[in-house]
Amino acid sequence: MSGEPEAAGVVSVVVVDDHPVFRMGLSVLLDALPGVTVVAEAGSAEAAVAAVRAHGPDLAVVDLHLGERQPSGIDAIRGVLRIRPQTAVLVVTMLDDDDSVFAAMRSGARGYLLKGAGPEEIERAVRAVVNGEVILGPAVASRAVAYLTGLRSPGAAPVPLPELTAREREVLDLVARGLDNPAVSRRLVLSPKTVRNHVSSILAKLQAASRAEAVVRAREAGLGGG
Repeated sequence: MSGEPEAAGVVSVVVVDDHPVFRMGLSVLLDALPGVTVVAEAGSAEAAVAAVRAHGPDLAVVDLHLGERQPSGIDAIRGVLRIRPQTAVLVVTMLDDDDSVFAAMRSGARGYLLKGAGPEEIERAVRAVVNGEVILGPAVASRAVAYLTGLRSPGAAPVPLPELTAREREVLDLVARGLDNPAVSRRLVLSPKTVRNHVSSILAKLQAASRAEAVVRAREAGLGGG
């Protein structure tokens, strides 16, 4: 992280991630880019807001998973933009499900990359979002396009339970096949907490009083092998 005063025209960045090793590595990478300087690091939503308030950065690079007991990265995005709307937000995370992508973009993020992104892809995203563009990593973009075209293609087969997101339908399909939450977590490579959140959202959207009722609705719609 640069200790020098910020020069005119230099893009200032705050890096927000609760994993110190990844946060440090990303900070080193960004700080080495021409015309970019990392002015602060933060490991929580609260620390992110404090860093943005203190430094007024051009860009906040935010992970969405900030620990089980901390507010989420979505809270960090909202907090950052509430106190400094002109700060661009780029998400760099392991989470690639539809809910996470759309929640981040709805909250004001301008870019979304997965943590497997290479240095050139990260640099391109940094410069794009700071310039006001919206950018998605290739894997995320292809999923977003498939999701949108699947909903809008003329003559396409009706989407079962369209009130659910694609990820929620995946989760419900597995639940309707008899898998419990830990098994769904392993199958979809999601954290147990994320699976629980999806199940709660499914019950709310379907107005189902129980998991069993949601399974019945799923099988009636053709999910779960029904």
